[in-house]
Amino acid sequence: MTKISVVQDYKNPQPGETSTLTLDEKIRREVLRNGIHRPKGYTVSYHANPEVEKMHFGSKHPMKPWRLTLTNKIVMAYGMHNAMDVYMSRAATSQEMVEYHKQDYIDFLQSVVPTHRLEQDPVTGAWPYNMGDDCPVFDGLFSYCSLYTGASLDAARKVTNNQSDIAINWSGGLHHAKKAEASGFCYINDIVLAILQLLLYHPRVLYIDLDVHHGDGVEQAFWSTDRVMTLSLHKYDKMNYFPGTGGSDDTGPKTNANPGAHHSLNVPLQDGIDDASYIQLFKDVVGPCIKIYNPTAVVIQCGGDSLGGDRLGCFNLNIRAHGACVEYTKKFNLPLIVLGGGGYTPRNVARLWAYETSVCIGTEVHSSLPAHTPFLEHFAPDRTLFPELSQTGRYDNKNSEKYLRDIVMSVREQLRYVQGSPSVQLQHVPPDIGAVREEVERELQEAKEGKDVGRKKKERGAGTRGEYAH
Repeated sequence: MTKISVVQDYKNPQPGETSTLTLDEKIRREVLRNGIHRPKGYTVSYHANPEVEKMHFGSKHPMKPWRLTLTNKIVMAYGMHNAMDVYMSRAATSQEMVEYHKQDYIDFLQSVVPTHRLEQDPVTGAWPYNMGDDCPVFDGLFSYCSLYTGASLDAARKVTNNQSDIAINWSGGLHHAKKAEASGFCYINDIVLAILQLLLYHPRVLYIDLDVHHGDGVEQAFWSTDRVMTLSLHKYDKMNYFPGTGGSDDTGPKTNANPGAHHSLNVPLQDGIDDASYIQLFKDVVGPCIKIYNPTAVVIQCGGDSLGGDRLGCFNLNIRAHGACVEYTKKFNLPLIVLGGGGYTPRNVARLWAYETSVCIGTEVHSSLPAHTPFLEHFAPDRTLFPELSQTGRYDNKNSEKYLRDIVMSVREQLRYVQGSPSVQLQHVPPDIGAVREEVERELQEAKEGKDVGRKKKERGAGTRGEYAH
């Protein structure tokens, strides 16, 4: 009878013998195939937390956080993570959120649960803090808010600490949220909070919004300051398209005595704009904005609902055209925060943000999605990174060449009122930027008293701190 040993010799598994190593090998081959490597001369950071992907607005709600799962799987399948510093983002605290939002609103978000019965206003019919069908109460709501906000704050801090030149957070970009209410699927305005972080070190920030919907929440937050210029390209129909704001004449406060006058720029578009028109329009407005306003940092919101065929969109853009705007912005070599936003056809949003990740790291990836990409069936039948979207649910292009020329002229006319490097003559800091205001006031007092002669030299590179010491 053959004796069988209970204890057998351990053999090191050779490459390819285990599923883990097999996947690692496939990703390594994809890295080599696409020439993916860490960018030379700049650093890209990627901020994500898988917990935010698990949140669920409801089966019939168009916002699907699992689009982030698809995005991250494509990024990992190509091996793009090898070219970036990848961070597991932390949750923002309520103290951080009240840097912009009202305390009672934050308290409400922390305490509300789906079983709470919300009472409508008997006169207006409004729900508390604008909660309702668009902004439902769901399990884990505050956790969701704190996670996507924390990722944007981490991205901003990496940029201000010179640890990143480009910081990416696809879970952020929720641009409709207001100071004391939710709006348009957005609860906490992570963009505003990230910009407030930047303003601690940067004298001027340019915010660019590519979402098909107007970036009204961010515009409203910085309406009365010249330290932030907001530029939104969006579908505009005051009566029939959310949020009904962002006309070409909405340029900030109407009185020139207010520092924010002419610093809210809008590019209102009609249905069906195509790739070539959009790219040219973007360059024609963004280039002059950067040249004249001279920002020291840029935040770009890359809402994917401006793609063709989006569930809530009405443009005819393809993925490469959308990405071309990120590529153009990147060429100015300014500290850059790249955020997500809208986008309601998850498979296309994931393709877009994965492609724009490749743009950020400076790699042109192959169009065929890697065969080992998880959930590859979601991208059938073509399984490509660049499906033809301009013909999907196509809208007639109602943006004539003359109409687009007039928009460009309108934006440039507003820029005539913007003095270059406006922060050197700041007279007004919006009240929400309390930390900056207190710091500036303290330093003005010190300068007045003739103290600390060598201060400016010591604080080189801290944008706000040297502004008044001329």
